[in-house]
Amino acid sequence: MPVAAAYPTEEHRAAAEAISYFFSGLPETEAVLLVGSCARGKASPDSCLDTTVLVRPEVLATEQGALERLWEDYQAREPAFRALERVGKYAFAECTFTEGCFRPRPRHYTSGPDEFEPEIGNALVYSLPLWERGLYLESLKARWLPYYDEALRRKRLAEAMYHGRNNLGHIEPFVGRGLYFQAFRRPYDASMEFLQALFVSRRVYPIAYDKWIREQVVDILGLPAVYRTLVSLLEIAWFESDELIGKARTLERMYDEYVGL
Repeated sequence: MPVAAAYPTEEHRAAAEAISYFFSGLPETEAVLLVGSCARGKASPDSCLDTTVLVRPEVLATEQGALERLWEDYQAREPAFRALERVGKYAFAECTFTEGCFRPRPRHYTSGPDEFEPEIGNALVYSLPLWERGLYLESLKARWLPYYDEALRRKRLAEAMYHGRNNLGHIEPFVGRGLYFQAFRRPYDASMEFLQALFVSRRVYPIAYDKWIREQVVDILGLPAVYRTLVSLLEIAWFESDELIGKARTLERMYDEYVGL
């Protein structure tokens, strides 16, 4: 859990304070959360400033459009945001709205993991409240932390393992048919589904499945050997070969070793 924001520049700090000041003046706002790399002390001058505004469900259902327009108007006229944009190539202020109603979403065999666990993690675990009113944020933490209920966890774990192994199972026949580009995609998707299963099995919320992987696997989960193996699985020496088949079998063994129901 972060204990204090670590802004990479004073412009990032000033922009965050401007966002907090603006939304704290709106009666719809329950909390203003600093999220992303600034909240975890991992940002650089090129990093964007990510914030989330928490409102109640009944408010977001009727007022989201109006809140977004208010934010766009304020962003266009506030000098702190122009100063931030001059700091780095991708340094800009981004603000999203959430009502805190986290739910799994339907997925397809080839869609990769959904954002259910990362959404909870980024909003409630890896965030830093810049301002809050009342107890709504605390009620969400009481509902979702330290983790969601065991029945849902077992269901989510089984789904992640099923989809990951389904991707791995397609690699050998695709290689046999010479469909190397399709075969190449499958271990990447399966590696993200492995990460999903790895976090769910340990009752830990992730940050993302396609970035900050070293931080999550090594620093948060304490599994440096897993990280090294995942990196090696995505290093291909000879594309049009059966190399991907061996990598699929390695990842299959990692499911057995590190993830269980």
